[in-house]
Amino acid sequence: MNSFGIKFRVSIFGESHGPSVGVVIDGCPAGIHISQEDFIEAISRRRGGTKKGTTPRVEADMPEILSGICNGVATGFPITIMTRNCNTVSSDYETFKDIPRPGHADFVALKKFSGYADMRGGGHFSGRVTYGLVVAGVVAKKIVGEGIKVSTDILSVGGRADIEKAVEEAVEAGDSLGGLVECRVTGVPVGLGEPFFYSVESAISQIVFSVPATKGIEFGSGFAAAGMRGSGHNDPIVDGSGTTLTNNAGGINGGITNGNEIIFRVAIKPASSISMAQKSFNMATQKVESFKVEGRHDACIALRIPVVLESATYIALADLMLLDS
Repeated sequence: MNSFGIKFRVSIFGESHGPSVGVVIDGCPAGIHISQEDFIEAISRRRGGTKKGTTPRVEADMPEILSGICNGVATGFPITIMTRNCNTVSSDYETFKDIPRPGHADFVALKKFSGYADMRGGGHFSGRVTYGLVVAGVVAKKIVGEGIKVSTDILSVGGRADIEKAVEEAVEAGDSLGGLVECRVTGVPVGLGEPFFYSVESAISQIVFSVPATKGIEFGSGFAAAGMRGSGHNDPIVDGSGTTLTNNAGGINGGITNGNEIIFRVAIKPASSISMAQKSFNMATQKVESFKVEGRHDACIALRIPVVLESATYIALADLMLLDS
């Protein structure tokens, strides 16, 4: 489905080349001050065309508040915010009706939705739809309060720490790159989350895996823990507030926040749409054929992902906090 959350519920809508994209937010407490200007910084960070390796498609992305906010204050009813799609070139995507891009959702969308899905620009599968997540993240950030800070850092792209050089080489080759992004959350109180099906890890992971191109997530020491001993992995508690000497747990024990910094890393895959010639099965001719992707695409999606991951984290935390309130 297209919704996330239990008490703070976020429902995204729209397609990449449809009239608009946006979000409906249910469960925002009444009385929170929210203005159009609050969204501008986060939206600008998500926008393409701001750095080399991102799509040259540039949209104004101005948020239109349709419901749930009156005189700059949340009313307690569903908040609907959208933006218009204006800069689209749908003809670039005609080929993919017959020749699905390798690694993309074209083939599964064709089968699951019997050919009825709007796949222009990737349709509802497009990173364009993350606009709604970023907008919802701004509202969620107001709910969790200023004491909790979420920040991100791109650790590498294409397995290299020299991000600018790696992206430059990929662009010149007409190829794409994946990336590794680290997210840190400070100021989280002890006790958020549940032991099993709504643990902090499962809540964050569910919404993070809803971000297009996400292929993996690890908390704290992550997969390295499989090669460690308990004596090295255990985090010694050094005071009554629960502060630990190390943080292999990533700020979470038993699915519940322990008061230390939450740390997780997200693996982002390379974009499927590349300028290099590729081969795929042509549904019309019933043959494997060579083809080239036209249009405007990201050479490195990871460059635009940080603000989306921050927003997703704020959304998960807002839901967890409201559940405990």
